Amino acid sequence: MSALSENMKSDFTKLAGQTIARLLKPLAALLVAAVLGVVPAVRAQAPASAAQGDTVLVVGDSLSAEYGLKRGTGWVPLLEKQIAGEKKSAKVVNASISGDTTSGGRSRLPALLAQHKPAVVVIELGGNDALRGLPLDMTEQNLSAMTQAAKKAGARVLLVGMQVPPNYGSAYAANFSGLFAKVAKAEKVALVPFFLKGVADAADPVAAFQADRIHPNEQSQPRMLANVWPELKKLLK
Repeated sequence: MSALSENMKSDFTKLAGQTIARLLKPLAALLVAAVLGVVPAVRAQAPASAAQGDTVLVVGDSLSAEYGLKRGTGWVPLLEKQIAGEKKSAKVVNASISGDTTSGGRSRLPALLAQHKPAVVVIELGGNDALRGLPLDMTEQNLSAMTQAAKKAGARVLLVGMQVPPNYGSAYAANFSGLFAKVAKAEKVALVPFFLKGVADAADPVAAFQADRIHPNEQSQPRMLANVWPELKKLLK
């Protein structure tokens, strides 16, 4: 009798196992189908997202890195909103670093080009070169090298010019502001002559800057974007 009971238990266990296996098989198939269906879809979205428009790479210093500003209020985030508002299909990558010089930008650019494959590169550097009294010919060479590297990578380039106060000396100030136009002309790229037009030369420039008198405040960011946008817009498809 006990042997019969053991056989019945064995048969029941086997039957139960087979039943559970049959029930789980469709579920397993659904899970596999879900994985196979979802994962490729996610991977497919990355190229689709990239194909939605150009990538605009901004390589700048503190003026583009929102130094001293609330996040999202700088001219670069405002640029993203401008692009969206005008139904332009483009993504903005801000690779700006406070305190960066043209030498720093030059060394960083190759990796940025390889990583982001931008269609447009905005170069906003040079101000810190002047603040540190670096040789103007070095600044010019760095800007030329960056422009050439971006063009070689297939990107359109916008060079953002700067000026320095007269107390640097009239000759230095003229040569510094002139080197941006010189590089832009030689490399045949777009130029914003003076990034801080309407800010540094405003009727009340003190009101346009932060307490350090070097970095524009939040209220000045729309004006800075207004200086860049007309030239940048031409480079977007």
